[in-house]
Formats: sequence, C-alpha cells, structure tokens
Amino acid sequence: MFSEVFIKKLRTASNVAVLTGAGISAESGVPTFRGEDGLWKKFKPEELANFEAFVKNPDLVWEWYSYRRKIIESICPNRGHYAIAEMEKHHKNFTLITQNVDNLHIRAGSKNVHELHGNIMKNYCINCGKRATEEHIFNSKSAPHCDCGGLIRPDVVWFGELLPEKVWNASVHAAETSKVFFAIGTSAVVYPAASLPQIAKRAGAYVVEINIEPTDLSPIADEVILGKAGEILPQIVENVYR
Repeated sequence: MFSEVFIKKLRTASNVAVLTGAGISAESGVPTFRGEDGLWKKFKPEELANFEAFVKNPDLVWEWYSYRRKIIESICPNRGHYAIAEMEKHHKNFTLITQNVDNLHIRAGSKNVHELHGNIMKNYCINCGKRATEEHIFNSKSAPHCDCGGLIRPDVVWFGELLPEKVWNASVHAAETSKVFFAIGTSAVVYPAASLPQIAKRAGAYVVEINIEPTDLSPIADEVILGKAGEILPQIVENVYR
C-alpha cells in the first residue's frame, strides 16, 4: 500500500507537518451540522456562524453552539486521531494543523496543535478578550456575560473573519520547514488552508494525501493513499515505527 520511498522519508524525517480536515472527524461521527432536524433545519450554518448574527441574537447563536458542543462531547476520537498522536512521539519537530473545531485531536493526545478555525470547547469575551472556562458558562442556556459586561462567544472563526494570525503564521512555517507533509481528510479547496500543501511542496516536502477520494491536491501530491484515515494511519504507524 505504501511506497518504499514514503516509508524511508517518513522514518528519517525530523520535521513532519499534518493538515487535517472534516474527513477525519466524520469517521468519528461528527456531523456537518447542515440540514439538521428540528429547529436548526430552518437555518444555514452561515446564518448563525457570523458575528452580526451573534450581536443581533446572541441567545439563538449560543443555543446552536451549545447544541453542537453536546453532540461533539458524546463523540470519541477515532484510530486516525490516535495514530497522529502516536506519530508525534517519533519526530523531533511535529506539527498538527487542523481545520476542525471539535477538539478531538487534543483529546486523542496530540500536543503541538494549530487550530486554524478555533476550538468549539473554548470561549472568550468579545469586549475584553478574557478566556471563559467556567463550567456554568458551557451549560448556560442563553449567551453568558463576562465580569466586564461583554458577551462571551465561542472561540471559533466565523464566516467573514480572518484566521488567527499567530496560528496561521506558525502553520505556514511548519509547512515551509517540513520534510514530509500530510493532507488528511481535507477537500483542499477551502483557502487559505488549502495553500499549505502547496507551500510545503514548493519548499521541497514530500506531500502525502490521505482521503476517501481524489481531490484538487491529488495531482501535485507525491503519494496519494485512498481510504479512511482511521484505517490507513494505524497501518502507517505499524509499518514505519514498529
């Protein structure tokens, strides 16, 4: 299934970077939250996941995110998440860049994680920027307020917002310095994240794509492995590190 070139390069690589997208989370059962039953079927995500909607009706947006959090909390990381966490232990410099907000990589044990779109389990005040981690905030049925009086919002990147600058710059650096770069479960069409494999390729990295079907990235990848990440990644761990 894997080429000898790939196995050798990964086994000897000091710098490895991994980009993950919705595909790896879908294998755990994380829904896309489009066309849900009940109340939320009336809304498109882009109608709720934006700052204007939050300011206009903070309780509605907060309720939607509370609904999403409860679903995600009931879902477990899969073998793909755990395999990536295991890979990190074998390389001097290992960076995981994810487009997912579900916190599953961290729950699986990954340490050096750059969350491009934030983390649905984190919140902060839109006024003073203070982090809000108290349990009662998560269980609040309406949008909670900070001690300063500002509204507390989910720490995710909404439609129309820029990616966090420090996280993006660190992700670009990881791509530029990687010897092996993985793109896993991502359609490779959502920018700027989709540019990271291209950045790595131009810098000389060996680019590996793992997906259930070919994508726009496939033509430039050095190795395309079709299948489920939860099945392929454990096999990579077994073949390369054991």
